[in-house]
Amino acid sequence: MAKKIFRSPNSKLGRFILGWALVIGGIFGFLPVLGFWMIPLGVVILSADIPYMRRLRRRVEVWLGRKRKGVKKDIAKTNTEI
Repeated sequence: MAKKIFRSPNSKLGRFILGWALVIGGIFGFLPVLGFWMIPLGVVILSADIPYMRRLRRRVEVWLGRKRKGVKKDIAKTNTEI
């Protein structure tokens, strides 16, 4: 089992507020202090309690895994052709 890198609030309300604050703050990522990195972090925190966000997070994980696997195949293919 993976170790937790950061602690999220124990209360459902705290996770809900923190998650949505990060997502909304990420929308204003063009501003100096806020950033677009806040959107995925907010989705991860919200995915603990909201089934739709959990499915969204899982779809992105699967998509990234497939994309990474395809990149590894392409790299292996080019290495054998050289």
